[in-house]
Amino acid sequence: MQLLKALWALAGAAICCFLIFVIHSQFLKEGQLAAGTCEIVTLDRDSSQPRRTIARQTARCACKKGQIAGTTRARPACVDARIIKTKQWCEMLPCLEGEGCDLLINKSGWTCTQPGGRIKTTTMHIERDPYVSSCH
Repeated sequence: MQLLKALWALAGAAICCFLIFVIHSQFLKEGQLAAGTCEIVTLDRDSSQPRRTIARQTARCACKKGQIAGTTRARPACVDARIIKTKQWCEMLPCLEGEGCDLLINKSGWTCTQPGGRIKTTTMHIERDPYVSSCH
């Protein structure tokens, strides 16, 4: 009898999960992002210069009110719009854990310094379209 109750409960839970999935997929049409998420649209790498790799990345984000596309832990993310407006890039935690973050002198981006001394420099270019930003 207990086994039968457990099977009915399990079947009910499975049906609920399936219904939630169906309803959720109806709200998120193909090509739409869930609120507060980002995806990389393009990623180009140029290693033609010795000891230097230039990567250009464009991200598409569906940010919540008061947020804008940025970078957290080296991944596109929705961040507080104030950080972007004031160009206080290190406040969005753009570097990987264990790396140090420093603003570039002209505030056009930041550097991430690894414990071994290797430095990654990122400059920001904000497109006129408020939903597209590129990191170089």
